[in-house]
Amino acid sequence: MLRGSKVALRAQHEDDVPVLQAELYDDVVYHSRAEIGPWRPITPGSKESLVVVDDEDERTAAFSVVDVAGDTLLGIAELWRIDSHNRSAHLGLGLRPSARGKGYGTDAVAVLCHYGFVVRGLRRLQVETLADNAAMLRSAERNGFVREGVLRSSAWVLGEFQDEVLLGLLAHDWKGDGAAPLSS
Repeated sequence: MLRGSKVALRAQHEDDVPVLQAELYDDVVYHSRAEIGPWRPITPGSKESLVVVDDEDERTAAFSVVDVAGDTLLGIAELWRIDSHNRSAHLGLGLRPSARGKGYGTDAVAVLCHYGFVVRGLRRLQVETLADNAAMLRSAERNGFVREGVLRSSAWVLGEFQDEVLLGLLAHDWKGDGAAPLSS
């Protein structure tokens, strides 16, 4: 388990899946804004669910985000498209509606940076998010991510194209203090 000041990242538990499925995947608006492809209904418990972790996929490190105080499930966080050759990965985060706006996102991004740079030895982390996703932009920038560009009209979201912002953070620019210790 990895801990920050407000959140911990741990392996997904079986009882996390129905909550994440209902509150993140089954929310058509949320899913349409957060995922690359279109929303489609998926039967609860299906292995095709995007909230079910594939432990065989070494290019993804997926975590459940929990509150350090009470182990309350807050959402999901992951490094995806991990490229061991180029030592880079993409960062993703999805918080349950009840966890949004409380600073958990900024802390979860910090813990993911610690995991990527310290535990995995990566050199670059990258975020792509919709240009109007102020919460993710704020969480990334508070952790040192720099806006590198705008991908104009690159995301089809609920009937219209939207811009995405590309942010990057290099290991040597990261100001992490190693404050995300491993624990059992």
